[in-house]
Amino acid sequence: MSADLFRETIANRLKSCRKSKEMSLDAVARATEVSKAMLGQIERGESAPTIATLWKIARGLGISFSSFFTPEGAPGPALADFPDDPDMQVRVLFPFDPQTRLEIFEVTLTNHHRQRSTAHQIGLVEYVVVLRGQLELRHGADAVRLAEGDARRFHADVPHEYRAVTETAVFQNIICYT
Repeated sequence: MSADLFRETIANRLKSCRKSKEMSLDAVARATEVSKAMLGQIERGESAPTIATLWKIARGLGISFSSFFTPEGAPGPALADFPDDPDMQVRVLFPFDPQTRLEIFEVTLTNHHRQRSTAHQIGLVEYVVVLRGQLELRHGADAVRLAEGDARRFHADVPHEYRAVTETAVFQNIICYT
């Protein structure tokens, strides 16, 4: 997905969600803890949000993270290259399914990239399965090194981070909304 298409897709999804919930930019800013100015820039396609900002918006609006990258009803996969983060690529394998309350991503980190994530909504659980390379997973005060084939499950309602120990690390990230 090009940077322009990325911004446009995010802008359209945010605007559509805000209008369907009949929320003003002020109300969305309060719910998401993202400034009204930043939300306006995102909606106008002038700015691409970081992953952390996108998670704040998703959490505040009560929507899934994958909904920003996949058209409604699309089975997937969809690719998200974050313009501000060239060392991370997120591929939506299965967008959020309201029946299973799951969404599944394949994440590629290059150049020993470290991806920090803010706390998600309470009850959200993440499952990580390393497909290639080695990954360091930090969750709260705990840190574990995972190699190809290793898997972990953790509650993602605390700050956490992923770091490619090897030049490239590829992992599946399964998110379960409870």
